[in-house]
Amino acid sequence: MASDGARGPKPRWGLSLGGAALLLLLLPAAAAQGPSGVACSQNSNKTCEECLKNVSCLWCNTNKACLDYPVTKILPPGSLCKLSSARWGVCWVNFEALIITMSVLGGAVLLGVAVCCCCCCRRKKSRKPDKSEEKAMREREERRIRQEERRAEMKSRHDEIRKKYGLFKEENPYARFENN
Repeated sequence: MASDGARGPKPRWGLSLGGAALLLLLLPAAAAQGPSGVACSQNSNKTCEECLKNVSCLWCNTNKACLDYPVTKILPPGSLCKLSSARWGVCWVNFEALIITMSVLGGAVLLGVAVCCCCCCRRKKSRKPDKSEEKAMREREERRIRQEERRAEMKSRHDEIRKKYGLFKEENPYARFENN
């Protein structure tokens, strides 16, 4: 694990992942350029662009050195050049920034997928009630229907008793006075 003062330790697998992503991103550009056959050390103390014309070269900004890229490793070792000043493929991308960017983008993509999955599951769950909810809804409806039947039955029974004893209320109490 490499440690960088205030930033804390960095996991090695993150560096390897970023390096692999860099290689995958820059591989098509490198294949189009083709090797020039010139040794990388001959381009030291020149410009970054001159050095990176040869795809097997690595530019180190700190000492303005053009070095052979260590093809056996994904990332150049710290003894060769610091990641913050190492360039390969293009001069404006350093390995450290690429690793951070790829990690953030990867995390954002994973977070987006997780949020989408949660939203889809929640929407599916809210659309279709489960069996216990359906059963509870059916029971509530049955209770409501039975209660309405009991109310109607009780009302008819009370009306019969009122008629029997002459206590039946007329629809309109003023109807008696209209027939005069």
